[in-house]
Amino acid sequence: MSQDQKNHIIKTAGELFFRLGIRSVSIDDICRELGMSKKTFYVYFASKDELIEQMLGANINYMAGKMEELLAKGDFRQLVKAFLKHQEAEKNDVRRVPQLVYDLKKYYPRQFADFQVKCFETQKAYLKRYLEQGIAEGLVRANLDVELTAVLFAKIHNDAIRDFEEIEAHNHNMHQLGHTAMDIFVRGILSEEGMKIYKNKI
Repeated sequence: MSQDQKNHIIKTAGELFFRLGIRSVSIDDICRELGMSKKTFYVYFASKDELIEQMLGANINYMAGKMEELLAKGDFRQLVKAFLKHQEAEKNDVRRVPQLVYDLKKYYPRQFADFQVKCFETQKAYLKRYLEQGIAEGLVRANLDVELTAVLFAKIHNDAIRDFEEIEAHNHNMHQLGHTAMDIFVRGILSEEGMKIYKNKI
């Protein structure tokens, strides 16, 4: 069994799920996209449920990897700049994330609940490290409650994903919320020196 092949299946299936939703994508569809037989598919995954669980786990690992890369830069300004760049890129993201979330909530509630817990804990841990780095560089307010701020922002992000219907009911989308939340978050944590940099778009 090849780990590279398994990762390729997860990546391909994930792209289909993001674009079309989970419910409308069958194992046959995934195999057709991969040019793979169902027999080979079942060598790697016992069921679609197992594939979804591992896809969600891979998403958490990917997110953690990206956050670790940013921390490795050792420059808080680069962290904020990368976040802003990510928010700008999401404006053109046409993947059907709400449909994916809807399908997870309705048909895979256990997997979705587990994903939300892991996502929250991962984000909180990295946000604490970001904030501590920013304080050390004098760009984040020294009197900031790091633990509470990390919990608050991670919760906002996770609640937004879970309750996307409420956001859309007010004629907004998840990307708009993410952009606005990030702007409020950054403005709320920065020191005077940090704000000077932020106002100049880093």
